Amino acid sequence: MNETFMNEMPVLPLILSMTLPMVLSMLVNSLYNIIDSFFVAQISEEAMTALSLVYPIQNFINAVGIGFGVGINAVIAFYLGSGDNRKADQAATQGLVLAVIHGVVMTACCIAIMPAFLGMFTSSETVIELGIRYSVVAFAFTLIIIVGITFEKIFQAVGNMKTTMISLICGCITNIVLDPVLIFGYGPFPAMGIEGAALATCIGQALTLAIYLVVYFVRPIHVHIRRQHILPDKRMVLKLYSIGIPATLNLALPSLLISALNAILAAYSEVFILVLGIYYKLQTFIYLPANGIVQGMRPLIGYNYGAGENKRVSQIYKIVLFMSDIIMVLGTVICLLIPDQLMGLFTHTEATIQAGETALRIISAGFIVSAVSVTSSGALEGLGKGLSSLLISLCRYVVVIIPTALLFSRLFGAVGVWNAFWITEAITAIISIRVYRKAITKPTMATRKP
Repeated sequence: MNETFMNEMPVLPLILSMTLPMVLSMLVNSLYNIIDSFFVAQISEEAMTALSLVYPIQNFINAVGIGFGVGINAVIAFYLGSGDNRKADQAATQGLVLAVIHGVVMTACCIAIMPAFLGMFTSSETVIELGIRYSVVAFAFTLIIIVGITFEKIFQAVGNMKTTMISLICGCITNIVLDPVLIFGYGPFPAMGIEGAALATCIGQALTLAIYLVVYFVRPIHVHIRRQHILPDKRMVLKLYSIGIPATLNLALPSLLISALNAILAAYSEVFILVLGIYYKLQTFIYLPANGIVQGMRPLIGYNYGAGENKRVSQIYKIVLFMSDIIMVLGTVICLLIPDQLMGLFTHTEATIQAGETALRIISAGFIVSAVSVTSSGALEGLGKGLSSLLISLCRYVVVIIPTALLFSRLFGAVGVWNAFWITEAITAIISIRVYRKAITKPTMATRKP
């Protein structure tokens, strides 16, 4: 594939060609998240609570995979833009090797910590048991998840969004189909309960990786995994981690936030922990499509910056911000109009539905303005400005929201936690604009070709 179209095609058609496949795949992925939780909720409310408590660790695993993948993506795109294909191959190869190491380490660590982790937030033996049963199966496939994400980012770096879209959609549809079959036991399959939900997810992710591998070997892309680049090069490793670590922290911070909010809400009732868990499942339907736009933007930003096309970089950022805002407007309208129906997908308890309805209406007040921080953070990662992107995420997930949630919960109870969301988004949007404007005026990656 000749990836020079990234700085030759008109900006709007270019962005649409890169982002629409990712938005479609993310919509399917978000649909999977909702359907998966819907079937788990049919087991019991305890099973849904267990899934909510396991979610931060699952998010952390994805954060490491996606975050380091963002580093691989940005470095490959930069070198392709500056015409250094050998360095692009080196980034892909060493990135894959490091990702495999990450996957092996996290498999062992995440399974080992789950009993103690779950015990921090609940005294229910049933919830703890269900959480452990789910996590052992889900985390056993960590290496497959990490390698699949790595190939996803490599394909995206060369502009091959169609393969990424097909792979993700096939994995998600497989997951959706297998969920009820493995959870409740249809046909020759035994009823596996919550383990079935985890296994359905893992099979879907394994299929996604299989499709990437088949395409890579049958229809080779412009970047290659090469044996001569397997041994680590210090400068390349540092470059990958300089972007990958901040990007990982960006994505891992929600895990810290959810755990902190769970601890605050536990003082009032486990109902609010369940509501928070349901909200994070529902918000994927809004933020995953927005993330799909950002994923399409990153290689475009990196490639054009590497090619010295600063005007196109600015145009790409503005158009992507507008597209993200459209998605956030739709999400806001849905949450304001039918919050009770959305909560009713996951629970039939009237008190939980009412508490969730209040939460959704309050939290959704911050959706539209959050597009600024989401877009700015993604653009900065594409430019190789990992630390600047991390600063935005720290404000959004730690520095502002946790103290605000703690203070407001003392004043207004659990409702105060929900108000902390929109307040944080407004403050972070202002910070994001200042950070992005400041960072864009400074040179990016240390090694630029003249």
